[in-house]
Amino acid sequence: MASFTDEDRTALTDAFRRLLNDRAGEADVRRVMETPEGYDRDLWRQIAEMGVVGLVVSEDHGGGGGGPVELERIMEEAGAVLLCGPLLSSGVLAASLIQALGNEDAKARLLPGIADGSLIATAALTGDAGEWTPEAIEVSATEDGALTGVASYITHGQNADILLVAAHMADGIGVFEVAADAPGMTITALPAFDHTLRIARIEFAGTPAKALRSDGPCWDAIEAALDMTRIALAGEQAGGARRVLEMTVDYAKARVQFGRSIGSFQAIKHMAADLLLESESATSAARHAARALADGADDVRSSVALAAFACADAFTTVTATSVQMHGGIAFTWAHPAHLYLKRARSDAQLFGTPSFYRERYLQAFGA
Repeated sequence: MASFTDEDRTALTDAFRRLLNDRAGEADVRRVMETPEGYDRDLWRQIAEMGVVGLVVSEDHGGGGGGPVELERIMEEAGAVLLCGPLLSSGVLAASLIQALGNEDAKARLLPGIADGSLIATAALTGDAGEWTPEAIEVSATEDGALTGVASYITHGQNADILLVAAHMADGIGVFEVAADAPGMTITALPAFDHTLRIARIEFAGTPAKALRSDGPCWDAIEAALDMTRIALAGEQAGGARRVLEMTVDYAKARVQFGRSIGSFQAIKHMAADLLLESESATSAARHAARALADGADDVRSSVALAAFACADAFTTVTATSVQMHGGIAFTWAHPAHLYLKRARSDAQLFGTPSFYRERYLQAFGA
């Protein structure tokens, strides 16, 4: 793993922020989210050239060699603009899973393409129940690697060139590599509350797949990849909450009623203070979890679980309250507050609900 200094992180984050401000404004988001792919290929190429897509990929395989701390900061910027694209799916979840498996062949074949953005990958790790546990896997594999069953809630599944599928085997859980054009596979786009998100359901019927052998239990590798993804998602939520806070405060200063800016009203001040607390708490939780994961701290399990539910709750609360503070204008589809509310509600269901992570948080303390 590369050694990033504070200056390195700041330089990369600032450059990424400038690119997003230029290429991923509200008008761009609204345009891209209505396309079949749901992302801008040219912007994706630029993000990859900057080193963001391959940030957590090892330097040996063409990546930046970054870790959870760098990833979390980058995802704050992505969340602030509601970035549309497979960054979380390919650059985080799939890349982290391949590295966690420790399969040298898979790393050599897949990671360079993921890092430079030419190969989009994602992971299919749960079934229709949407629970991120071994028991929720609904795909089975035969001895010769043919897959049968259903995987669901696959982020950017319809855009992926490669799928990493978790499946039950005779001796436990395995991870299989499946090409997007493999026979015996039906990919269905799922309707999403958040139009900036692409998710899919895939049915496998004797689909040929390549088993990716792991250095250890495959579910341990999946959990490691999910932890990195949870950190990234928490960063996205914290960044989104902070942007909504800024947007709402600016509106409260500019909006005048009864000859005064509404920001001078006591009720609005109290609501803004609550939003500040939620936003700052989310950022603190996400950054603490990232540092705990990077350092291998003893409290990493509880820290990641805390960030997962605290950031989801904060983003949801901030966006919902922002709509109220904006008044009637925010109830219209034309206002950006609506976009952030939809992203917050959808993010709160990805890779586990807040209730699921509250339970994991308590379990970490033996409760």
